[in-house]
Amino acid sequence: MKKIKVLLVDDSAVMRQVLVALLEREPDMQVLGTASDPLFALDKMARDWPDVIVLDVEMPRMDGITFLKKIMAERPTPVVICSSLTEQGAETTLQALAAGAVEIITKPRVGLKQFLKDSSAALVGAVRAAAQARVGRLTARAPLPVPPRLGADAMAEPPGSQAMVQTTDHIVAIGTSTGGTQALERVLTALPRVCPGLVIVQHMPEKFTASFAARLNQLCRLEVREARHQDRVLPGLALIAPGGRHMQLRRSGAYYQVEVLDGPPVNRHKPSVDVLFRSVAKFAGKNATGIIMTGMGDDGARGLKEMAQAGSETLAQDEASCVVFGMPREAIALGAVERVVSLERIPAEIMRHAARR
Repeated sequence: MKKIKVLLVDDSAVMRQVLVALLEREPDMQVLGTASDPLFALDKMARDWPDVIVLDVEMPRMDGITFLKKIMAERPTPVVICSSLTEQGAETTLQALAAGAVEIITKPRVGLKQFLKDSSAALVGAVRAAAQARVGRLTARAPLPVPPRLGADAMAEPPGSQAMVQTTDHIVAIGTSTGGTQALERVLTALPRVCPGLVIVQHMPEKFTASFAARLNQLCRLEVREARHQDRVLPGLALIAPGGRHMQLRRSGAYYQVEVLDGPPVNRHKPSVDVLFRSVAKFAGKNATGIIMTGMGDDGARGLKEMAQAGSETLAQDEASCVVFGMPREAIALGAVERVVSLERIPAEIMRHAARR
């Protein structure tokens, strides 16, 4: 079995030890080495180039973002950001995602033993996802034990036949994961100010989604913000599900709104695309378009199938433009997708479907 070669770059000696212990117990992973800053890392990489880099962003001599940009310009390599869970750190980490990193794992400033216990499966999964990522398109043992995998039933009842008849209101629901931060930026910045209301799940840790939405809001003509409980879904507004919370669509009288709720992880994610898509199927039906984009795993595939069965139009991002084709592939295999389109075509498809209403 070919092993995933991983380089760990972090200025904390304790954190390096924790990460080495975590990854080296995986039979499909090999830690090539560790480095306390990017300059030491570049020395090691000259001798043996890794498949995946696990990178802190706040380090001496050269910060992680400068290092990341250098790597992406010279030899694009999948990078997993391992960053402290702070509001200030979130903004820096999002700059790293914009520069080409594919995943975020949050680390605590204290309590590393608990981190090893609580986040080990997430980090291992992130490294495996990164190893599959095609970063050039951005500009035999089971995994560690994880909680039982729950489906959307854990948060919402099946759609049934409660969706309202077709109205002039149109909802666009988007689900994405690995590579999605860059993909969403390209889609949302291409949309005009007057566009359908959007509800979006991007797999992202708590505290990062607010900064992510604020960054997109600065770049886009439409308004983008992190969703709040009972926010209305309005034309020209994109609501992004908060990290660590599920988001569901509801119909309230003559308009749509979102519910932001706690609950168990669904498909091991919170927020979950399946939870959002199921609620859109139930309450919007023919008034909605569902789009599943780049990401690892199958979160969203079943929910998109329920949307299609409720009369929604359903799209998947094509393999050529995905960083990881897992989520779209699973939705296509399930028969949930009407059309497969490139990333560049998605904004036009959103506006075309809305114009037909």
